[in-house]
Amino acid sequence: MTRFALTLEFDGAPFMGLQRQAHGPSVQQTVEEAVQRVTGERVVMHAAGRTDAGVHATGMRAHVDVDKEIAPFRLMEAVNALMRPAPVAVLACEVVPGDWHARFSCIGRAYEYRIVNRRAPLTLERGKAWLVPQPLDAEAMHRAAQALVGCHDFTTFRSVHCQARSPVKTLDRLAVRREGERVLIETSARSFLHHQVRSMVGCLALVGMGRWEEARLAAALTARDRNQLGLNAPPDGLTFVSATYSSGPEHTELA
Repeated sequence: MTRFALTLEFDGAPFMGLQRQAHGPSVQQTVEEAVQRVTGERVVMHAAGRTDAGVHATGMRAHVDVDKEIAPFRLMEAVNALMRPAPVAVLACEVVPGDWHARFSCIGRAYEYRIVNRRAPLTLERGKAWLVPQPLDAEAMHRAAQALVGCHDFTTFRSVHCQARSPVKTLDRLAVRREGERVLIETSARSFLHHQVRSMVGCLALVGMGRWEEARLAAALTARDRNQLGLNAPPDGLTFVSATYSSGPEHTELA
């Protein structure tokens, strides 16, 4: 049995999410079916994160276990050929130790959320960004965001369907910057709650529009009440960017 680590890029628009779903296509199903056609084996793909419908990835890490002797490059090329025209690609494939796990060995996950701040409709970035026509103050958004950095109870920013055992998470980074008409929100943590990033972005947008005072974001966090959430940003602008790993045994626990 050989464990292959995959780096995936995908457009989340046509999928019900990364994880297999009974009611529609998923990234996991697409990859698993392609690997099965190459190897003749039924495999289960494990990934660093579980993305919602419409959420994208440029550096999702995953792994599959295969009995068949096959070179990583050949597996990658064959899987990519068989997944066409689905918008999923294996960017890299490598053999890893059998105790390495794409999810359980992951010690950091990073996302980027893209807002296009203009009145004109989206064309090239349709489905890849959130169009916000009202002027946004990115500096105010960044200042307000710093109240969320650190270890907190993120109940306010947690989906009612979240399955995490605890609402307490440590947010390592939440930065907002403007690049022309684009406002980019970058965030990283060991792990996130369901809808946490989209919920934080939605409230930051309210700050940027001037509908919320900067201090209200901190107050919403302290309330630990989902009813205090101002806005949940759409999935279109959210992209899973990268996963971080360490080979040390102390980093193999459940994230």
